[in-house]
Amino acid sequence: MKPATGATPLIAIAAAAVDTETTGPDATKARVIQIGAIGIAHGKVVRQPRLDLLIDPGEAIPSEVSLVHGITDADVDGAGTFLDAWAQFQEFVGDRILVGHSIGFDLAVWERECRRARLPWKKPRALCVRLLATIANPNLVDHSLEPIAAWLRLEIAGRHSALGDAIAAGDIFAALIPELRKRNIRTLGEAEVACLALSDALEAGHRAGWAEPVSRPQAPAFQPVDPYAYRHSVGSLMSGPPVVVKSTKPTRQVIDLMVKRKISSVLVSDRGTPDQPIEDYGIVTERDLLRRISSDAERAFDMPVASIATRPLISIRAAAFAYRAIGRMDRLKIRHLAVRDDGGMLVGVLSARDLLRLRAAAAIDLDDTIEHAKDAAELAATWSMLPGVVRSLIGEAIDPRVVAEIISDELCSLTRRAAVLAEQQIQIEGHGPPPCAYAMLVLGSGGRGESLMAPDQDNAIVFADGEPDGLEDSWFKILGAKLADMLDISGVPYCKGGVMAANAAFRGSLDTWKARVEDWVRRLRPEDLLNVDIVYDLRPVHGDTTLAAQFIEYAYERGHAEPVFAKLLGEQMTTGNPFTVFGGFQLEDGRLNIKKHGLFPIVATARTLAIRHGIRERSTRARLEKLIALDIGGERDMKAMLAGHAMLIGLLLAQQTHDIYAGIPVSNRIDVNALTREQQIELKSLIKRLLSASDLVRDLMFA
Repeated sequence: MKPATGATPLIAIAAAAVDTETTGPDATKARVIQIGAIGIAHGKVVRQPRLDLLIDPGEAIPSEVSLVHGITDADVDGAGTFLDAWAQFQEFVGDRILVGHSIGFDLAVWERECRRARLPWKKPRALCVRLLATIANPNLVDHSLEPIAAWLRLEIAGRHSALGDAIAAGDIFAALIPELRKRNIRTLGEAEVACLALSDALEAGHRAGWAEPVSRPQAPAFQPVDPYAYRHSVGSLMSGPPVVVKSTKPTRQVIDLMVKRKISSVLVSDRGTPDQPIEDYGIVTERDLLRRISSDAERAFDMPVASIATRPLISIRAAAFAYRAIGRMDRLKIRHLAVRDDGGMLVGVLSARDLLRLRAAAAIDLDDTIEHAKDAAELAATWSMLPGVVRSLIGEAIDPRVVAEIISDELCSLTRRAAVLAEQQIQIEGHGPPPCAYAMLVLGSGGRGESLMAPDQDNAIVFADGEPDGLEDSWFKILGAKLADMLDISGVPYCKGGVMAANAAFRGSLDTWKARVEDWVRRLRPEDLLNVDIVYDLRPVHGDTTLAAQFIEYAYERGHAEPVFAKLLGEQMTTGNPFTVFGGFQLEDGRLNIKKHGLFPIVATARTLAIRHGIRERSTRARLEKLIALDIGGERDMKAMLAGHAMLIGLLLAQQTHDIYAGIPVSNRIDVNALTREQQIELKSLIKRLLSASDLVRDLMFA
C-alpha cells in the first residue's frame, strides 16, 4: 500500500476511523480509558477487523464522566496500560490516514499520553469529519455527531463508546465524500486546505488545548523513474512480423521451428498468417511445450499445436508505452504479449526478453491496474498515481508532449475500463447487453494525446444502428450517464461544456453522426459550431473501432470538401488580448490562463488547417509537422508554434503537479511570478505572436 499524498482522492485513501474516551473533557488533563478504531477502504467502512481497547488510566474516573460514556473504575480494573494499548493501536492503524470527529482533541490527548509514557510522538495525518461537514453543509446549525448523521440520513449506534463513535465517524466520512465532490473537493490535499481555511473553528480548538486537526499538504519526496519505459513504445521494442503457424501443425515441427528461429513463442491460427484480427490467434510458449511434454511425453510431439495453445490471446497496442507492457506482464504473470495496431490487427509479439534492455532498477510507478479495477474507487486510486509520475518525468527532462501523451493514454484506459464497468452495471440492473455494436470515443486533448492534469470528460458514443430517442439510443443514454458518474468519482470531473456521451448531442448511430456532419458543414455562423472541432480529435478506446474509423473518415472528407466550414472553425479562435496597456499580462489572482491564450490558438490552428487540407494526423505536433512538409504556412511560424506548444505544456504540467500536492484545485492557469525572467520573456513573446493566429489561418485557408 503506497502512502497517501495530497493527490490521493478521498474515495481512494486507506484510512482508519478512530475515537477516544477519557477521564474528562479537558485535553490538557484527560487520561485515555478507551480507544476504538475501524478501517475505511474504497470509500466504505470495513466492519472487520476492529479495535476496542479499555485502558487503566492510573487514576479514578470522575462519576460525572462515567455517566456520559458508562465506563467506571470497575470496568478498567485489570485492563492494560496506555503503553500496551498504544502498541496495539499503532499496529492496527499503520500508515493509514486517521479520521475522527473533533479529532484535534484525540490527537492532543494521545500526544500527552505518549510523552508521559516516554513514547516517541509523530503527529499522524488526519481529517476531522466535523470540519469536513462544515465545508459540505455550512448551513447546518450544529456540527456535532448527531446532527451531521441526521443530515446524511445515517443511524448511530453505541454513542459515547470509543468504537461506536469511531464507526459513526467512519460512516459520516464515507457519506461526506460525494457531498464534498459537489464542492470540487476531491483529494486529500484539497480537503486539508479547505479545513485549514476554517480559521474560527481552528482557533476555538487551539483555545481548548486541542491539536491542529489537519496538516498542510506537502509534496512527497521526489521519486526517480527510468525514463526509457515512459519514452519508448511497445512497437519500437516488439518482434515483428510475428511467427504464426497453422493450428493443425504437429508440435514436433513447431519445436523445430522455434529452435531454428531462436524464438520463445509462436502464434497459432487456422490460417497460419499474420495481419488478422487479434481474436483469431492463440499462443504457444516454451513453457507450454515443456509442461505438455512433462505430462504426456508419448503423445505430445504428434499433437496438433492448437491443442496446446493458450486462448484468448493477451495483447497490447503497438502505440502503448513500455511501462504498460511491463505492468501487464507483471499483473498477469506472463512473459509474452501479442501486439495489435489501433484497428485490432496482429502486428507483432513482445517478450520479457525484449524488455531486458530496460534498467533493472527502473521505477515503474504506473502499471496495469486500471485494466482490472473493480469499481470507481480502484480507478481513482490508480489515477492518483499519475501526478507523481508526471512530476518525476518532468524532472527527468522528458519532452512535455510525451508526458502529455502518457497522461492521455491513462485517461483513455480509464475511460475504457469505466465503460466496461458501466456496461456490466447496466446488465446487472436488467437492461441487457448492448443492443448493437458501438465504439466509445475520447475527444479533444485526450483524443489528440495532449491531456494535462485537469482533463475534462470529453467523450462520445457512435453505435451501429438506431434513431435518436429510439431503443438503441435509450440504452446508450444509460451507458453514457453511468460512464460520466464513474469518471467523476474516479477523478475526471463532468465536462462543464456538456461534451459527454450522457448528452444526446454526443451519442448517436453512424448515420446520425453523418447527418450531424452534414449539418455542421452547412452552418453559416462560427458560434453555431461550438464543440464541433474537438470531435475531429477523436480516438476510439472501447468497442468496434471500425465504426469510429468510418465516422472520422466521413467527417474529414466532408470538412475538407467545404472550405467555408473550416473557415468558420478558424473564426472561433478569438481569445481576447491578455496584455495591459503597459505590455504586462492581465492576471487573475496572479495567474494567467495559458491554455486559453496559448495552447488553444496553436491547437485550433493546427486542427483547422488539417481539416481544410485533408491532413489525417491527430496530434497537434504531427499536424504542424505535416503542414510544414506540405509547405503550408511559413516554416518560421509553424516551427514557432511547435516550440511554443512544447513550452506551454511543460509550464502547465509543472504548475498543475505543484498545485495538486499543495491541495490547490487544478486549473489551466499558471503563476507567472513564479517563472524565471527568461521564461516570462519567452512566454510573452509567444502569446504576442499568437494574437495573429486567426489571421494566419484565414490567409492559409486556400493555400
